[in-house]
Amino acid sequence: MIVDLPSTTTSQVNKKMVELRESGGAVALGRVLTLVIVTGDGTETEQAIQAANEASREHPARVIVVAKGARQAAARLDAQIRIGGDAGASEVVVLRLYGPLAEEGAGSVVPLLLPDAPVVVWWPNDAPEYPAKDPIGELAHRRITDAAAEPDPIEALRTRVRSYVDGDTDLAWTRLTSWRALLAASLDLPPFEPIEGAVVSGESDSPSTDLLAGWLAASLGIPVRREVHRGPGIVSAVLERPSGNVEVVRPDGKVGYLTQPGQQDRRVTLHRRAVRDCLAEELRRLGPDEIYESTLRGLSDVVRGEPVDSAEQAEPVSAGQQS
Repeated sequence: MIVDLPSTTTSQVNKKMVELRESGGAVALGRVLTLVIVTGDGTETEQAIQAANEASREHPARVIVVAKGARQAAARLDAQIRIGGDAGASEVVVLRLYGPLAEEGAGSVVPLLLPDAPVVVWWPNDAPEYPAKDPIGELAHRRITDAAAEPDPIEALRTRVRSYVDGDTDLAWTRLTSWRALLAASLDLPPFEPIEGAVVSGESDSPSTDLLAGWLAASLGIPVRREVHRGPGIVSAVLERPSGNVEVVRPDGKVGYLTQPGQQDRRVTLHRRAVRDCLAEELRRLGPDEIYESTLRGLSDVVRGEPVDSAEQAEPVSAGQQS
């Protein structure tokens, strides 16, 4: 069900939500958090709502979408309430703010927050320079950004380093979960030797590639070189050991190849993760992410190298070697 409330107020929105719950049987008791999504007033709004709806099947929430419209317009609030099949396992309130209201937005959000429930704020793109100091970000226990969706992803990542406070995270970091798990698991197999260095390659504007390099530098205390490849995304990670390297190569953004001395070469699934999956993962954690924090610090120890030959770097193992 979708209910439109043009030129309204937050008190009228609240009143209408109560009416809908009483008449339709929808309740807020099962909501575990409030997810606030801050977007522009364009197509990205619906994409963000769809991702939140799918993530809500794991984390039932009240989703408040703050869609900031034209600043030059007269002050106006247009609202839309979505419940039932149009809201996944959530209830969605879309607030379209115009004029002076679009400059701040927190005042429109506060009356709609679930009582005694954690607040998570997500900027799908165009995140503020200091999320924790943003009027809406100040309301949150957890703040989610996405450097990969910014016009300059690598500069956005540098901004995250400068602005980090406990509770901040970025979906460029969440996209690394499969890579981190695979590399960590590979070190649990013999030969048990120290890692002497690492090389990570990927697209020049891939913040996840930078973060993978920073994670290795911070976690292992080794020199890490970040090289440029035409992609897509992260292409390879090489851990250097005396008896031979551990190598993970993903030439097509889907299937990876793991090779290491003394072990049979393996094909592994390394699909580039969808936003909905990354969002659902981040909603599982409401406290500080100490590993992400140390990874941001580790970026300063990464050495950036020259572009590498794409054919050489992305060459998969032969079919006879695949498991």
